[in-house]
Amino acid sequence: MRVRAVRSTLSRRVAAPLSVLVVLLGACATDDPATTPPPSAAPVTLTNCGTPVTVPAPPERAVTLNQPATEIMLALGLADRMAGTAYLDDAILPEHAVAYAAVPVLSDRYPAKEKLLEATPDFVYASYHSGFGDEGVGDRAALAGLGIATYLSRAGCPKQHRPARLTVEDVFAEIRDVAAVFGVPERAEKLIADQRARIATAAARIGGARDVSVLWWDAGTDAPSVGACCGSPNMIMSAVGVGNAFGDLTGSWADTSWEAVADRDPDAIVLVDAGWDPAAAKRAFLTRHPSLKDLPAVAGQRFVVIPFSSTSAGVRVVLGVEALAAGVAQLPAGADR
Repeated sequence: MRVRAVRSTLSRRVAAPLSVLVVLLGACATDDPATTPPPSAAPVTLTNCGTPVTVPAPPERAVTLNQPATEIMLALGLADRMAGTAYLDDAILPEHAVAYAAVPVLSDRYPAKEKLLEATPDFVYASYHSGFGDEGVGDRAALAGLGIATYLSRAGCPKQHRPARLTVEDVFAEIRDVAAVFGVPERAEKLIADQRARIATAAARIGGARDVSVLWWDAGTDAPSVGACCGSPNMIMSAVGVGNAFGDLTGSWADTSWEAVADRDPDAIVLVDAGWDPAAAKRAFLTRHPSLKDLPAVAGQRFVVIPFSSTSAGVRVVLGVEALAAGVAQLPAGADR
């Protein structure tokens, strides 16, 4: 998990799967909740990150933890079923700002368990494993004992339940799961179709640049943390169709060395832009570093800036894909060697 400095290095890098068994879905819905028929009351059973979850009826008082979970709910038109939210990394997407404003914010970060229970939730949905850890709202089993169903994003499951390699299909599977739980499957299909079309359009922009090798620099100056084989950075690079300079390293992110970066000599460098670790500082570091400033990608300013919030597995993945594709398409000459 990668969210602000308060989250541990381990938890900010957890990415993982859920094997989904949707048993019964109910009535269809349109995009306008005011005109939709009531969702199905039929139970939904699924296995999420190795945890069996049964939701007897569509939740009415959901609480979301973390930005990706919150924005998936809002993108599915489910603000009216949200009793609270917590822990954003960035301003909410503009198209969801009005709906989000009507949802109570329980905490700037993770709420205390007591604060969570004051909202009387019937469903808690987190994007990162830490949401149900010691720094979050507590163990999933304990919440289940209180009659509160839980769901953890595929990109946040424990290691033993991760997909071998995260893809946009995992994000789409999560969207379908959430829509199933809330009895609005048609909304998921509409959202997914739109995102597929946008990703295809973005990937088509790079044309002959598909041999570009990209270094995805997430954080760290002593030992750079880079996008490795199997997490969100690689998912975005794969969707665009460019090469991952460190795709042979295991995990979602991996620490490497600047010597290794120089040896691999990437064609372009993604600078992840976060309020606590801005892209401008990363650029300044590279351009002043005695052994990095002359790398062709650095000397040629072949940088692509991607906001942190567009690098997490959620509805913003399409924004990360679009940003990377646009950046690669506009790279200065010499980036495709």
